[in-house]
Amino acid sequence: MPRRRQQRQMAGSGSDVTEDSDDSAEREQTNSSESDGNLRKRQRLTRASTRLSQSSQDTPDLKRSADHDESPPLTPTGNAPSSESELDISSPNASHDESQAKDQANRDLEKDLSHRPKRRRCHETYNFNMKCPTPGCNSLGHLTGKHERHFAVSGCPLYHNLSADECKVKAVSREKQEEEMKAQEENQSRHATRHQTPTSKQSKYKEQVTEMRKGRNSVLQKEQKEKHMEHRQTHSNTREPLLENITSEYDLELFRKAQARASEDLEKLRIQGQITEGSNMIKTILFGRYELDTWYHSPYPEEYARLGRLYVCEFCLKYMKSQTILRRHMAKCVWKHPPGDEVYRKGSISVFEVDGKKNKIYCQNLCLLAKLFLDHKTLYYDVEPFLFYVMTEADNTGCHLVGYFSKEKNSFLNYNVSCILTMPQYMRQGFGKMLIDFSYLLSKVEEKVGSPERPLSDLGLISYRSYWKEVLLRYMYNFQGKEISIKEISQETAVNPVDIVSTLQSLQMLKYWKGKHLVLKRQDLIDEWKAKEIKRGNSNKAIDPTSLKWTPPKGT
Repeated sequence: MPRRRQQRQMAGSGSDVTEDSDDSAEREQTNSSESDGNLRKRQRLTRASTRLSQSSQDTPDLKRSADHDESPPLTPTGNAPSSESELDISSPNASHDESQAKDQANRDLEKDLSHRPKRRRCHETYNFNMKCPTPGCNSLGHLTGKHERHFAVSGCPLYHNLSADECKVKAVSREKQEEEMKAQEENQSRHATRHQTPTSKQSKYKEQVTEMRKGRNSVLQKEQKEKHMEHRQTHSNTREPLLENITSEYDLELFRKAQARASEDLEKLRIQGQITEGSNMIKTILFGRYELDTWYHSPYPEEYARLGRLYVCEFCLKYMKSQTILRRHMAKCVWKHPPGDEVYRKGSISVFEVDGKKNKIYCQNLCLLAKLFLDHKTLYYDVEPFLFYVMTEADNTGCHLVGYFSKEKNSFLNYNVSCILTMPQYMRQGFGKMLIDFSYLLSKVEEKVGSPERPLSDLGLISYRSYWKEVLLRYMYNFQGKEISIKEISQETAVNPVDIVSTLQSLQMLKYWKGKHLVLKRQDLIDEWKAKEIKRGNSNKAIDPTSLKWTPPKGT
């Protein structure tokens, strides 16, 4: 600033300025400091020009208009000026090098902006060049009734034999039902133990459901059969089979609600960018002698995920791109069972303990495989702190994967299960309860009380509730005393007291009376459970504690 003031004075007077010796010395010091400042300014400007040319290739910006932009002028770096010296770089007294550098930078910026594509608006979530893979579908509407377009079969109304308008009507009906259910829940007391008996409305609704299920026709009429066969021959796998008259209207409506909810979850994942419009999601896997449809997205490498179909070795769990590669791999694969120690064997059922630190690749592949069938699983690669207990069924070709569960080596909350899965081809055969029972058997050997880690998947929650119910009813059947203690039940079964209380509440066996909680021994439920046990007979789908050869790992 003092230098510009001095130059203006010299230009106005045209004569030499006489000052005393003190002022002259001060001016010389100022001149030297400003010459250094100009040098630094030229260096900064050169670096700014370089950054400007680089940033113009990486980050698209809208072209600035000097006539309409009322914002403060920008420096060559693209930021607002921080001082007057940066604003005044184009003054008549600036150096010739600075002017050339600034002009060159402006020309480069104009040239780059002229060839630059405009930034895509952030709200444009749909790619309108994509189409639904269902033949004859125009991609309009959505199964949930909440979106205007869809790009996957999971959200296609036509695939589900519906129209876009019908989906919207069903969505409104579902919302009304959900609001009514929320209102009913709000009206109920917080202390659910004080109201164990069903209300009259609940009892009436239960009777209506029972009547609807009894009234359905279990056998299709001839005309209905012909209609179903004609639909299947016409559309093959491009449409969902006709579901009317196969089950009751109540159960069909429940199934439609589940379909809509799953479609909504997939749509949220797609909008969040976790999956694209059906392109990077594995739809089927070839696993042993089974071809399995997947349920959820799993973070396999992109070059494998984009194929849509994956080939997995059922013994070492390596994934491959084609059946030819799988066939060559199986010819030389020496694995016939999971790695690790076999800690349980009874009949054809075995359980192997696999350390995530010692067999890292196998455990990572197991987690990636499990994510295809689990919604809440987040563990994929950090497997070292976990132990994996893999259940197999043996035949003359090897030990085939049935399911597994993992647990932390050191769990501060005494979780005995972190993740649990039964393979789809072995579901509804009792293997899920065997895995749960085995996890509690390990807790008993450790002399601990265990509980599964939350949140549980939908199928996992159903399996655990069924297991807890069976354990409690068996305990009640064998109990001969007069007073039951939840603590004693927990110590004998290794089930967490919180899980015991929630199960007793669901069975209406817990009552709040005179300031105390009482456990009711409902003989009708116990007799019903015993009848099922007798009907089931001596099944081999049960864990035998005597067949366990295991000691707790050190440090647990």
